[in-house]
Amino acid sequence: MSMQGVADEDRIELNKDETKIMKLRSRKLLMSLIRPIRLRLAVSFTLVVFSQAFRAVGPALIAFGIDKALPEAIHSQMTPLFLVVGGYLFAALATASLTYSFLKFAARTNQNVLFDLRQRLFVHAQRLSLEFHETYTSGRVIARQTSDLDAIKELLDTGGNEMIAGALYMIFTGTALYLLDAGSFAILLVSFIPLWFLTRWFQKNTKLRYRQTRVASARLIVKFVETMTGIRAVKAFRKEKDNESEYAVLTEDYRSVNAKVIQLFGIYDPGLTMIGTVTVSFILLFGGFRVIDGSLGIGILTAAILYARRFFDPMEGMAMFYNAFQSAESALEKISGVLEEAESVPEPAHPIKLDDPAGHLKFKDVEFHYSNGKTVLPGFNLDIPAGQTIALVGTTGAGKSTLAKLVSRLYDPSVGKLELDGVDLRDLSNLQLRRAIVMVTQEAYLFSGTVADNIALGKPDASPAEIQAAAKAVGVHEFIMSMPDGYDTDVNKRGGRVSAGQRQLISFARAFIADPAVLILDEATASLDIPSERLVQEGLQTLLKGRTSIIIAHRLSTVSIADRVLVMEHGEIIEDDTPAALIAGTGKFSRMHAAWRASLV
Repeated sequence: MSMQGVADEDRIELNKDETKIMKLRSRKLLMSLIRPIRLRLAVSFTLVVFSQAFRAVGPALIAFGIDKALPEAIHSQMTPLFLVVGGYLFAALATASLTYSFLKFAARTNQNVLFDLRQRLFVHAQRLSLEFHETYTSGRVIARQTSDLDAIKELLDTGGNEMIAGALYMIFTGTALYLLDAGSFAILLVSFIPLWFLTRWFQKNTKLRYRQTRVASARLIVKFVETMTGIRAVKAFRKEKDNESEYAVLTEDYRSVNAKVIQLFGIYDPGLTMIGTVTVSFILLFGGFRVIDGSLGIGILTAAILYARRFFDPMEGMAMFYNAFQSAESALEKISGVLEEAESVPEPAHPIKLDDPAGHLKFKDVEFHYSNGKTVLPGFNLDIPAGQTIALVGTTGAGKSTLAKLVSRLYDPSVGKLELDGVDLRDLSNLQLRRAIVMVTQEAYLFSGTVADNIALGKPDASPAEIQAAAKAVGVHEFIMSMPDGYDTDVNKRGGRVSAGQRQLISFARAFIADPAVLILDEATASLDIPSERLVQEGLQTLLKGRTSIIIAHRLSTVSIADRVLVMEHGEIIEDDTPAALIAGTGKFSRMHAAWRASLV
């Protein structure tokens, strides 16, 4: 499924082919969830069958009691009456016990299904490529894990149980009514004509309305998440009022769609009541005449009325189920869309083991283009000897960051191959690749936890001494010790207690402790102020020593520590030499360097 396909799932109108594909995809996911719990489902079904069968026995026992047991009791034959009362109580007790067992057993089964689905979604979303996450907004990913899973949970917890129990009860009730009095059953069958039209109208309209509800809900979540994620930009550009207005429009859309759903219930529920009341009235009228002429016992008429009245009781619950089903079906379609996304950088089936990598990188006729077809690297060749530090410079869009993402295997080449010590990166396991190649980006993300925890991400089994040594190597030790709890200070969510520059320094320590063969710094010093940048220069010397390094930087002060500078333009290398040689020349880098020096004056 393409990225465009994922984005299109939030549309309301879909063509027939798209609808068919989505249904097949969600059905496949549903079967994969059901398959491991088939035995548990069979037990649940058995319990609910017996519980509803015992529930349907009551009116028949009442009919027997009125028409048979009571006349005999009048003549001092009390045994039939006691048997009827005992049978009625036993049926009620059996119904309650079996229903309790069914609901308890079904609840456990449903929770297992939800756990499986939630875990699958989380694990798969982590494995998906960077391109997916750059295209599929974080708000929509969160909607899959929250509102969509909640819709499925609601269906499993209430709707599914009510649907199965209600359908079985209607079958047993109709069968009992047919056996007791075929005439009353015929009247019940006639009531199916208006009932079918009413239900069909309800289903057709709720299907559209619930899809609109899911879309409106997803848009609300996306807007909320994007606003809260970018709260600094919101504050900086005073976007509060604009966001408030936009969110109010989305909230009104959501309210309006839900109001239309409620209106459908406002017609359907009274319609059900009316059909049920009319049906009972005709059964009473038709049966009453037969009771008068002696062809029907009053007990059977009473049971027929009870059966007819109870027959319509599950209908409202089943209507609620249908709405929950529509909502859950839409949610399952969206979740299955994410789970069907293939990994663009999959784990190799038979990975090659690379012991103690040196860091020799080689691009061989590499072409790369994104899913939108835009070519970024056309026929790219490059040899980076082990231990060499190269700097990539060039204008925005020249292909520098794409090259770095290929080296770190966030993407795979569209054509050609990229080798590490003679081995195609696609043949290395993800675990080995992450140990051999580390990338430090401009956005130094710190996870909730302590400073020490964040540094140890590069080496989970690192000792406190190793963590401190890494911090000292990049010049961040003194800052950490100045924090309230030193290395045990909680950096809070997204590193909120430290500045952008300080977060970057901590990320350098994280990279240092990982001790990779290849280190990539993608605009990693962009968030540092001048004093911090000078502080980290010595740390960078230590960090880069003895390993292959790729530095992407607009600040040319960082480039000075490189062995070799590559100037890129439109995905091609137009200059390649030492910093000194390029500065002394007349090419693009020389002009860039001269302009940078002039800006410092």
